Amino acid sequence: MSTPATSSSLAKSYGNNSWSTYIGLGVVLLSMVALFSFLSEYFFTLETFVTIANEIPALTVMAVGMTFVLVIAGIDLSVGSVLALSAAMTAAAILQWHWGVLPATLLGLVTGLVCGSITGAVSVAWRLPSFIVSLGMLEAVRGAAYLVTDSRTQYVGGAMSTLAAPWIGGVSVAFVLALALVVAGQLVLTRTVLGRYVVGIGTNEEAMRLAGIDPRPVRIMVFAATGFLAALAGMMQSARLEAADPNAGIGIELQVIAAVVIGGTSLMGGRGSVINTFFGVLIIAVLEAGLAQIGASEPVKRIVTGAVIVVAVVIDTLRQRRAERRLGQH
Repeated sequence: MSTPATSSSLAKSYGNNSWSTYIGLGVVLLSMVALFSFLSEYFFTLETFVTIANEIPALTVMAVGMTFVLVIAGIDLSVGSVLALSAAMTAAAILQWHWGVLPATLLGLVTGLVCGSITGAVSVAWRLPSFIVSLGMLEAVRGAAYLVTDSRTQYVGGAMSTLAAPWIGGVSVAFVLALALVVAGQLVLTRTVLGRYVVGIGTNEEAMRLAGIDPRPVRIMVFAATGFLAALAGMMQSARLEAADPNAGIGIELQVIAAVVIGGTSLMGGRGSVINTFFGVLIIAVLEAGLAQIGASEPVKRIVTGAVIVVAVVIDTLRQRRAERRLGQH
């Protein structure tokens, strides 16, 4: 286990490389745009970029929450199911219970908050791996979504259209909100006491305890916030599709984790950046849109996306080892 001094030195080393990471991810993203623009005459158009922007808000806000979860050395596999249940609760409140849109939306957001809190509280109280707890929540919450909707898609129409409405340059309100959350998440992680606690817990939880800081409420808070953001993603998706599907979000947790990992957040905890995570979301979105435009089949798209994730993890591991070797030399 690393000492507090070692953890601080590692964090400083990683912080010094933040701009190089931004530049590296930016180069990868621009290279992909250039490649697909060369392969498809229809890719480099305003319509393509607006479409991508309007499709990524749900993935973006979920990835913001997952960044914090991975930084504390946890994982949450239930976010896709939480998205579906929260949207289902909102749709049920509007269509079956005849609630107004605002209270129904608040119900959906509270549903996500409660689900995330349960995941965090159970993993903390019984000291269980969050992987196992969130895997159980994935199944239980998905079942609840089926029960609420009677296993049928609920069509809410334009009841929640405000989030999906075009705003600046054709991009939706949801996209602008997602960008605001990225900025807010980065500020919380890098400029607040809570952010320092999150990084400290992921780097060396025992050192935090010895410093008199109880990591348990911070862990629960992180999972609760992630559940809340998954619920917000559910609202965004329902607004875009004008429906709440109990099958929504199946497998999206893998995309969310992939975006965070591509952005350079360590799977071992203690290091991450919400801005870099957003780059990861953009890389995945551009990759999927580009492959679709050049006519790649679904199996090929999965193979390519998987390969990109593996390469990102390998690069991250090599970067971490290089930083540790530099620290050891000093």
